[in-house]
Amino acid sequence: MKKHTKKSIRISLIKIIIAIILLLGISIILYTGSIIIKAKKQTPEIIQNALNSKKIKLDLKDLSSEQIKILLMVEDPNFYNHKGIDFKTPGAGLTTITQGLVKMLYFKHYKPGIINKIKLCLLARYTLNPSLSKNEQLKLFINLVYLGKANGKPVYGFFDAAKYYYGKSVSELSRDEYISIVAMIIAPKTFNIQANPEANKNRVECIKKMISGEYKPKGLMDLYYGGKTYRKPRSGIKKILSKIVWGY
Repeated sequence: MKKHTKKSIRISLIKIIIAIILLLGISIILYTGSIIIKAKKQTPEIIQNALNSKKIKLDLKDLSSEQIKILLMVEDPNFYNHKGIDFKTPGAGLTTITQGLVKMLYFKHYKPGIINKIKLCLLARYTLNPSLSKNEQLKLFINLVYLGKANGKPVYGFFDAAKYYYGKSVSELSRDEYISIVAMIIAPKTFNIQANPEANKNRVECIKKMISGEYKPKGLMDLYYGGKTYRKPRSGIKKILSKIVWGY
């Protein structure tokens, strides 16, 4: 009798677990589906507004082929091949240019977290990337990306970055000046040209080594190319997790 009861309990528990897993699966499908459907309805207007924004001051032809190559090597090495997300390419990090655009266009104030990251990936993969050509994505990115503060004023896009940091047009920038602007994208405050010139210079030199092939990214999260991260020192479990994620 007892054996029969124990067996019945086990069967009941298994059924409950299966039911919970199924409910979770259905919930996830419904959640992701609702996000994608809602975003697809909004996307044409979002894209139109972005392309017609006063912030659009540059076309891709305003950047040299070398400048575009440098930007992609640093920010999104596999940009023209992936479908909005890329968790394989060494040095790519967790955010593609497409995902960066999703942050700018679909979130008022993006806050890091698992839920928002999932949403970010879904919108990049199934909404924005199918709706916008790679060249259009890149055009929006070079015009909308946040590039720190110059003389206390927020700077968006490469046109204003060249103007306010160097008093030049993008085409007039030297190679190192251009790379110094690209260097800020990962952390505009930490690597700010004006506020933290030493940190910016260090990152520029590391980027140059990566571009030349002298340094090759060792994994997905190798974003500093062996240079200083200038992140706050961590201890305990945070230090261990940082080592696992960043590699150093």
